Amino acid sequence: MLDEYLRGEVDRISPEAPVQVVAVQKEDFTLGGAGNVVNNVVALGGKVSAVGVIGTGRNGQLLLNMFNELGVETEGIIKESGRITTQKTRIIAANHANQQVLRVDREKKQDISLSSLEIITRYIEDKIPDVDVVLISDYGKGLITESMLSGVIASAKKHKKMIIVDPKGLDFSKYSGVSLLTPNKKEAALASGVEIIDESSLEKAAYKILQNIDIDKLLITCGQDGMVLFERKKEPFRVQAEARQVFDVSGAGDTVLAVLGLAVASGASIHNSVAVANTAAGIVVGKAGTAAVSKQELTWALKIFMGKPKTATIDDQRLPSKYKDLSELPALVENLKKKGKRLVLTNGCFDLLHAGHIMLFSASKQLGDTLVVAIDDDESVKKLKGSGRPVLNANERCRILSALDAVDYVVVFSSHELKKLIEIIQPDILTKGSNYTSKEVFGRELVEKYGGRVELIPVTENISSTRIINNIKSTRQE
Repeated sequence: MLDEYLRGEVDRISPEAPVQVVAVQKEDFTLGGAGNVVNNVVALGGKVSAVGVIGTGRNGQLLLNMFNELGVETEGIIKESGRITTQKTRIIAANHANQQVLRVDREKKQDISLSSLEIITRYIEDKIPDVDVVLISDYGKGLITESMLSGVIASAKKHKKMIIVDPKGLDFSKYSGVSLLTPNKKEAALASGVEIIDESSLEKAAYKILQNIDIDKLLITCGQDGMVLFERKKEPFRVQAEARQVFDVSGAGDTVLAVLGLAVASGASIHNSVAVANTAAGIVVGKAGTAAVSKQELTWALKIFMGKPKTATIDDQRLPSKYKDLSELPALVENLKKKGKRLVLTNGCFDLLHAGHIMLFSASKQLGDTLVVAIDDDESVKKLKGSGRPVLNANERCRILSALDAVDYVVVFSSHELKKLIEIIQPDILTKGSNYTSKEVFGRELVEKYGGRVELIPVTENISSTRIINNIKSTRQE
């Protein structure tokens, strides 16, 4: 599926009908449906052979281009004439807390043609010996039919491959023979005919499904209540969800399927795989729209889950989670902007933190939603400030800045990377102290090119790290 996001501002009601008028300012396309599963697997380092059906028009080609950019094998994706590529368009009012105004679906749900089925079945039979696990994302659009499933299940059993399915619909019988089903609580209730209101009814629904359908394991996802794994003649295995701010639940099931499959393929036990998938789902619900989980995000979250400090590393030294590597910024910035966050960037050496810096950070944060503080690396500080600087190395400066409430993220960069940093972040506002003039601020023209502006923050001019350090030196000499 193709997910389209139209973002704009609402400032009036239509004279034609009592509906909001959205002035579209930005259009984004992302991989939806099974494509989001693929995106999550690739983001965590997995290799994918994608299988599916698309239309012959522009949207189908757009999907193929996205897959090719990810390095995904697409020989199993069939263009079927007379079929449109499923597209979900979400219209979002950016100035109303990113409120979704309307969703428009374009799709056809009829079963795929016999010729498409034959091509796909043949491709799967040839490909299954080379894969570690088979993931099936059923969205009820006519691809995952009983005929198609029977062929996949037969091939997988022949080669002893695990099949994990995110199911759809009221009748789970067509999934008989798969290794693991991952319905959510609502889907499990509908499929079992049991109203789920507590743990007892959840277990009743689960064991009824296991009794009626030939599957090895059943994982029921329960949103903020975590997940529960059920197996015959075994106690349920429960994993609690970490309390998080939920921004968007769309795509959470895709993330569970992807991470669960990748963990199993990597040799993790089923219990550890469920725990990892649960952690990943907790991350993705805090993102806007269909989104993938990065390796670093999952690593940090798992350290918290295992009771270890939430840290990253630079030069093999431990740093707080507010630290972001340059390579992580594009995905982080994209997600923040999807949420409608106004980004503020300030940069400097910040060698020895003083009251002027605190004033700068506090005032900068008040100008937007998210403050990114970029600090020069040690070599750059030495070139700018001379021998004996920095007094505090980059790791120490990161830890101190991360302790400030006003600071949301800290980035370490080399002086020659400042232009690249601005191009990645494209801040709404770039701040500097009032000891600069607007024309002296490096990157001003680039920021303005992207629609942002430079703000000079009034600071006490007789306070500086250099002055403090020189005072300390002179005191020691006396």
